[in-house]
Amino acid sequence: MKKLYRDAVDKLTPYVPGKPIQEVQRELGLADVVKMASNENPLGPSQRAVNAVKKAVEEIHYYPEGSCFELRKILAKKLGVEEGQLIFGNGSDELLLMISQAFFNPGDEIIQGDPALTFVEYRAVSNISGAEPVFVPMKNYGYDLSAMAEKINDKTKLIFIANPNNPTGSIVTKQEFAAFMEKVPEDVIVVLDEAYYEYVETADYPDSIDYIKNGANVIALRTFSKIFGLAGLRVGYGIAKKELIDILERVRQPFNVNTLAQAGAAAALSDIRHVEASRRMNKEGREFFYGSFEVMGLEFVQSEANFVLVDVKKNGKDIAKRLMQEGIIVRAIGTETTIRVTVGTKEQNERFINTLKNILK
Repeated sequence: MKKLYRDAVDKLTPYVPGKPIQEVQRELGLADVVKMASNENPLGPSQRAVNAVKKAVEEIHYYPEGSCFELRKILAKKLGVEEGQLIFGNGSDELLLMISQAFFNPGDEIIQGDPALTFVEYRAVSNISGAEPVFVPMKNYGYDLSAMAEKINDKTKLIFIANPNNPTGSIVTKQEFAAFMEKVPEDVIVVLDEAYYEYVETADYPDSIDYIKNGANVIALRTFSKIFGLAGLRVGYGIAKKELIDILERVRQPFNVNTLAQAGAAAALSDIRHVEASRRMNKEGREFFYGSFEVMGLEFVQSEANFVLVDVKKNGKDIAKRLMQEGIIVRAIGTETTIRVTVGTKEQNERFINTLKNILK
């Protein structure tokens, strides 16, 4: 009997997200559960975004604006790019899939970091298109751009770089990226996944839009799921030169960003105070984690995102399971002994540290 599905599907495994609060409550019979696993904004969305979504509900009997007209106009002005240099997706995940559909041929090589220490969806979208993922070991929990450049050959189609990287929170610096781009041929695309770029504090962070304006084959991916607190609405966007955007538009599904998502995202962009408050809370929470981990004698990765990867010196899955039993959801990810914890509110952070201390004793 012939096989009904594509050979590429054999290489795929379903993505496993952080467990929802309600699922943990049902499974363990807990009433008080906090989720610190999926890098969501503990402040929630801007009230402006909430109000805009409520108003937009009255229009959901119509199909969405297919081009994201209002959101596109507002975002282009904010970023200082042309409206034709933007594309929108049902989260950045859809944009990654669109990139694979538009650019990858079977046999193309797609350079990326070790999937244990970077976003696993890069491997998934490479495999589903029949392209070959080329994994490069990470260096000090970050991208080794020199090693990645050495992997470029005639089969290389695209290079994925998460900046800041997930799950480590590390970044590639301006100098590192500039030196790397000098080695990248003109016919190779570089995707910078910048889902957490609003949280970056250091000035030594490359400006992807500068490269795009100068005509480089760079695609920057960003999202409203993180600092804007709209993860449940699923809206992300890509920035690139118009020639690349035009190709991506050919594979984009019509009406892929729903009406509520467009309204919420457009309103969120106007609430600068909410973004600033989120950044302050995140910075304070990261520093609290750093100090606590140092007192506990635990090694961790300095993060430019809204999470911290920490080595708990024991099996990470066991520690994550015990934390869940105490009503705290984190991710066992990275190495065998590391967990990733999202920065939460002051109360959530303190609860996590106190619980972790008790477990490790």
